[in-house]
Amino acid sequence: MSRTSFIEYQGVRIALLNFAGIADTETALAAIAEAESIITQEPPRSVLTLTDVTGSHFDSTIVKALRQLAEHDRPFVRAGAVVGLSGLMRVILSTLVHLTGRDLRAFDTLEEAKQYLVQAK
Repeated sequence: MSRTSFIEYQGVRIALLNFAGIADTETALAAIAEAESIITQEPPRSVLTLTDVTGSHFDSTIVKALRQLAEHDRPFVRAGAVVGLSGLMRVILSTLVHLTGRDLRAFDTLEEAKQYLVQAK
């Protein structure tokens, strides 16, 4: 099952990184690698990403892989939104944004995130 796909919302193409419900490191790393492979096939500064991490488990290995993904995908991504973050995960996102220079914003719902991305296009 693919965890990265493109959806269309209000006529805007969005890369959906469905990392929801991931409970183990192996699955997370595979999903992250898949996302990187798909996003880097797109033209520079053309991708809007929506990452759903609802109910997922994170450890230091996964956080490191997410940082590498954010750094590697930076030339391809115009804006990014993340949903499903707990309090601690919001701190991790803030650190990732600081370290990678990426424009990643946290939202409470998928709808809010999609609305932001439509405006960021």
